[in-house]
Amino acid sequence: MAEDLLIAKGSKEEQYQNLLPQIGGLLQGENNQIANLANIAAALKEQFNFFWVGFYLVDGAEELVLGPFQGPVACTRIKKGRGVCGGAWVQAKTLIVPDVEQFPGHIACSSLSRSEIVLPVYKQGEIIGVLDVDSSELDSFDEIDEKYLTQVLQLLDK
Repeated sequence: MAEDLLIAKGSKEEQYQNLLPQIGGLLQGENNQIANLANIAAALKEQFNFFWVGFYLVDGAEELVLGPFQGPVACTRIKKGRGVCGGAWVQAKTLIVPDVEQFPGHIACSSLSRSEIVLPVYKQGEIIGVLDVDSSELDSFDEIDEKYLTQVLQLLDK
C-alpha cells in the first residue's frame, strides 16, 4: 500500500509535531525492522530535506554497519567509539555536533556534511544501532531535534 506524507510548514517543532503521528501510522502493524527504519529515514528526509538521514546497526560487539538511509552513498562500517556514530553508541547518548570539522575523530563520509546529530536506537533496553542525521549547514541541530527524534525512535521500541 502506498503511503503519502503530509508535509508541514511552520517552525521546526510544528513540523516534528505533524510528522510524529504520521510516522507512528507508517510503523503501525509492521514488525519488519528494516522496513520501519527505511520509512523513518524517508519520512525525515522528505519533511526536513536533511542532507543525509540513516541508520547504522550494531553488527557484532565492535562495529556498526550501514542500514536503511536516504541521501548520498555513505560509509559502510564504523568501529565502536569512532566518529560521531561510534561515539554515540559507546556513550549511549545523543551527540549534537554543530560543526563536524571541530569534532575530534569525525569520519567524513561526505565533505558536504557540516553538522550532525546521532541518537542511539534502543530495542528492549539494548542499543541496536544509531540514527544519524547530517546537514549541509552549520549548527542545524538542537534540543528540539533531540526531543522529537527521541520520540520517533521510541516508536520502534513498542
